[in-house]
Amino acid sequence: MRIKLIMIGKTTDKLYINAINDYISRIGHYNNFSVQIIPGLKNTKNLSHEQQKQNEGYLIQKELSPSDKVILLDENGKEFKSVEFARWLENKQQTTQKLVFVIGGPYGFSDDIYNRADEKISLSKMTFSHQMVRLIFVEQLYRACTIIKGESYHHE
Repeated sequence: MRIKLIMIGKTTDKLYINAINDYISRIGHYNNFSVQIIPGLKNTKNLSHEQQKQNEGYLIQKELSPSDKVILLDENGKEFKSVEFARWLENKQQTTQKLVFVIGGPYGFSDDIYNRADEKISLSKMTFSHQMVRLIFVEQLYRACTIIKGESYHHE
């Protein structure tokens, strides 16, 4: 199974960049994993939040194929414990060719993207910065890979 992570906007903090790149490298040992960064919108002062979501949604749609299983990282999504997420991912490996996770912009997703999504996952009931969400997600994806393989990274 191929896994892709789509993100709106670049990660700017070097601390996060280094950690995210480390986990991306680690995930590559377990899965065909890629990251697609969609540049953040420019000149948004005259755009409403809804217009920004629509514009970002258009850019996200361009990166998706009809057969992709699309999973939004969304505050209203399903929450998992790490082992549950690993089992969910393992099940997807049996049934899915390409799994695409999407981290939206600061105002969330357009209705078009919500309608295109197959599922939504929440990392926590708490709110994190977009920079942190990226790091938390790739760490959890790596953790799930090690749980599936029975490795000792995760302790329970």
